[in-house]
Amino acid sequence: MNVDLFDFDLPPERIALRPASPRDAARLLVLDGEETRDLAVTDLPGQLRAGDLLVFNDTRVIPAQLEGTRGEARIGATLHKREGPRRWRAFIRNARRIRPGEAIDFGSGVSAIADDRGADGSFALTFLGDEPVELLLERAGRMPLPPYIASKRPADARDLDDYQTMFAAEKGAVAAPTAALHFTPGLMAALDAAGIGHATLTLHVGAGTFLPVKADDTADHAMHAEWGRIDAATAARLNAVRANGGRVIAVGTTSLRLIESATGADGVIQPFEGDTAIFITPGYAFRGIDGLLTNFHLPRSTLFMLVSALMGLDRMQAAYAHAIASGYRFYSYGDASLLLPCKA
Repeated sequence: MNVDLFDFDLPPERIALRPASPRDAARLLVLDGEETRDLAVTDLPGQLRAGDLLVFNDTRVIPAQLEGTRGEARIGATLHKREGPRRWRAFIRNARRIRPGEAIDFGSGVSAIADDRGADGSFALTFLGDEPVELLLERAGRMPLPPYIASKRPADARDLDDYQTMFAAEKGAVAAPTAALHFTPGLMAALDAAGIGHATLTLHVGAGTFLPVKADDTADHAMHAEWGRIDAATAARLNAVRANGGRVIAVGTTSLRLIESATGADGVIQPFEGDTAIFITPGYAFRGIDGLLTNFHLPRSTLFMLVSALMGLDRMQAAYAHAIASGYRFYSYGDASLLLPCKA
C-alpha cells in the first residue's frame, strides 16, 4: 500500500511532553465497532466485560542512550537489540567518524568496540571489561526518550519513573510499552473487581519502533526484529479465555505483535521465544487478539498502519481527526484509545 495513505496533519503541540498525573487521568477514546465515545482511562472497567483478559508487556526500559568520544569526535549511541552477553546492535550518531574495530569511550570507565556495520548504518558494540553490561549502562547511560520528546527537552529524573510501567520487570527494552503507562494499582483493583483479568508477556522493544517509514510502499519497508517470550502457562491461559467466550485485549502494539507472532492459522496461541519482525498493515487477518488498548501514533508510522489494519483505514483517519480536533495528546506520554473491531 502507498505510505501516503497513512499520512495526516498532526500539530506539533499535540505531542505530549509529560504524562497525565495521575497516570489513569489520561483521556480514553473508545472505538467500539461503529460507536465512538470520549471517556477517561478510569472508565476502562466499564468498557470491557467480565471474562475479558488484558495482556501487558512486562519489559523494563534500560538506560540505553550513551554519549562518548572516539579521539576528538563526539559519538552518540542508542542501543536497540541485544546480540550477546556483551554485544548490542546500536544506531550511531556521527557514525562516519568510526571505523570497524575502533573503540568508543563512553566515560565512567565504560567503552566498547564498534564493528559489523549493518546496511541500515547501525554498528554492533561489544562492551569491554568483565562487569555485566547492565551495570555499565546504569553508570554511563541515560533514559532513551522518544526523539519526538527528546528533541524538545532533555530526559530528567522524572522520566526515570514516568517512562517505566508498573509491570516493568524484565530488563531489556530501549523504549517503553507506553499503553501500559496509564495503569495504576487503583485501576487494576477496579478491573479485578469487574471480573477482568490480566496476564503478562515479554517483548523487548527496540529503537526501531521510532524509525520513520522511508519507503513509498509498505511492501518495501523492513521492520527491525525484537526478542519476545510467551511462556506455556500464559499461552494456555489466553487460549482458555477465548474458548470460554472472553476477549484477549492486548495492552499496546508490542503485546499485540507478539501474540500475533505466536498464533497459528488455527487461532491457537502457542508458547513463543525468539525474534519477531512482524509488520501488520491493512489486509492482515488477526488471529490471536480481539481488541487493543494503545496510545495515539504518528503519521506514516508502522503503528498507525497496525491500528488501521485492526479497525480500517477510513475509520482510523476519522478517529484521529476527531482526536486532534478534540485536544487528545499523542504518542508515548499521550492519551489512550480502546479499539474493539466489529466481529463478523
